[in-house]
Amino acid sequence: MMAEAGLAALWLAAALAALQLLVAALAVRSSTAPVGADLLAAVRPVAIIQGALVLSAMAMLIGVFLDSDMSVKLVVENSHSAKPWLYKFAGAWGNHEGSMLLWVTILGLGGAAVAGFERRLPEATLTATLGAQAAIALGFYAFLLFASNPFARLNPAAPDGLGLNPLLQDPGLAFHPPTLYIGYVGISIAFSFAVGALVTRDVGPVFARAMRPWVLGAWIFLTLGITAGSYWAYYELGWGGWWFWDPVENASLMPWLAATALLHSVTVLATRDGLRAWTVMLAVVAFSMSMVGTFLVRSGILTSVHAFAVDPARGAFILALLAIYIGGALVLFAARIGTVRIGNTFELVSREGGLVLNNLLLSVILGIVLIGTLYPLVAASFGVQLSVGPPFFNKAAGPIALTLVVTMAVGPLLRWRRDEPTALIARLIWPIGASCFAAAGLVVFADIGLLPFLGLSLAAGLAVASVIPLTGRAVRRIPLFTWGMVIAHFGIAVSLAGMACDSAFTSETLVAAAVGQPVAVGPYVVRLDGIKPVVGDNWSALEARLSATRDDDTLILRPQSRFFSTPATTTNESAIATTWDGQLYTVLGQPNGDGRWQLRLWWKPFVTLIWLGGAMVAFGGLLSLVGRWQRERRSRLRALADYWA
Repeated sequence: MMAEAGLAALWLAAALAALQLLVAALAVRSSTAPVGADLLAAVRPVAIIQGALVLSAMAMLIGVFLDSDMSVKLVVENSHSAKPWLYKFAGAWGNHEGSMLLWVTILGLGGAAVAGFERRLPEATLTATLGAQAAIALGFYAFLLFASNPFARLNPAAPDGLGLNPLLQDPGLAFHPPTLYIGYVGISIAFSFAVGALVTRDVGPVFARAMRPWVLGAWIFLTLGITAGSYWAYYELGWGGWWFWDPVENASLMPWLAATALLHSVTVLATRDGLRAWTVMLAVVAFSMSMVGTFLVRSGILTSVHAFAVDPARGAFILALLAIYIGGALVLFAARIGTVRIGNTFELVSREGGLVLNNLLLSVILGIVLIGTLYPLVAASFGVQLSVGPPFFNKAAGPIALTLVVTMAVGPLLRWRRDEPTALIARLIWPIGASCFAAAGLVVFADIGLLPFLGLSLAAGLAVASVIPLTGRAVRRIPLFTWGMVIAHFGIAVSLAGMACDSAFTSETLVAAAVGQPVAVGPYVVRLDGIKPVVGDNWSALEARLSATRDDDTLILRPQSRFFSTPATTTNESAIATTWDGQLYTVLGQPNGDGRWQLRLWWKPFVTLIWLGGAMVAFGGLLSLVGRWQRERRSRLRALADYWA
């Protein structure tokens, strides 16, 4: 009965989404009449109940996975009774239908949160926002109920399931997809805010202040999701790389780029009443990128370890939703943009000008990634097979990304409204000096390529520039959101340094090694001590014992070649030793038949800075979010105190 209860909850949630859309439309049309006030008040509870119902549907799906209910088709196709409970739990969304239900669940909960807590917007604008959110949810409810039912039954029930893709049998499955989906849903809510403001002609600082926490929250979760996903692929796939420019990786990067631009733009609108039209347009673009990502992953047109291959009919359904939502938003934008005032103006040399340049560069990078991702798909539709890989993306986006780093270093040091170029140059002396010092050291002590050279040099300058806003101020008086900006920008510098070091200094050794044979890689000498069989919860493996020696210190690593019987799959499980200055990455391959075993060994100096920087960026965003909330709370308390005084 659990599956039937989940399906019933899903139908009721869809019905309430339709009711929410209808009531919101009627309320906005008659908001000045008495009946309009009643309709405005009715939208909030409908949104909250809808969120509760879709959450219960998701809980029911998790329940049938935990119970290994083999009468549910989705469980049979993506689970097995012998699978560890964590992978039963996370396996509920490790498939097409379950991941879409998780997407809609977070969407419903996001709409319920807006209905329950948002008090800054005028009631009509908030109602239009909730109506837009209901329209988005309704399309995905229809997709689940008519094209991808997660609760479909089998009759008779199967004796057991086919199992979960072994590459997904990792704790990362419990963390990576939910964080990305929360980010996508945060972008959808920002999109709904933009649509609501356009409908009621209410684009201004109040709208931006209401939207900003959702943009910032989405950006934080997207940062966490991409960072965690990068490390998951790094250690799970056994290829020794942290980013492969896989189309599905790009599908998560594109919304992050758009959300980063939107975050800076909405901040200008909220604090300085500028960039009104640009902010609304970026909200549409950011949501468009999340929809494009959803289409790429679930349409079946990609072959990727990340993608859920489904039939083309369901891909066409998602493509139709994308066309309806984005096309409708662009039509509304074109119809109402004339009613949006310009807002406050600013000089070219100003903080606002720097943010505009920052957004333009992010948009160019976004365009490069979008073209590089979609062009092979378009070419394939005409019978031309080609691939666009790392060389294209690195050469096309790399120089622009480095220019963006320069803009990030300069931007926070600019004054609002207007600044003097000579004064700006004086503030940049220390960052410029740091970059020159790093460049001189690299020229003397390293022989590396141009992009890594520029990356390390600019990372040093950005690191220094990011902390300058803290100088000359009492620590206790520095707002928390300023700390957030500083830490986030410093995190970008840390990640950039890690990327450049990995590109410039990585050592790789591929060898067929006999037991007892020493192999040199980087500063380590690695010896194969032996091979033995091991057995796990639902797999068996051959495990190597490697002794890695460096300066009289010895580390033991145990890479494995695993075999899963359900489904029948062989995977390479890397063994990684982390030290203060990098990682030793080891992978066990196949036997050669003469007593030798294939080993792939990498020494990757300072590669961990990539993920440390990503965590710092997300933490900086969290500090900024908390700081903004604290400032608004203090403002409300002061206003309340003045009212009662």
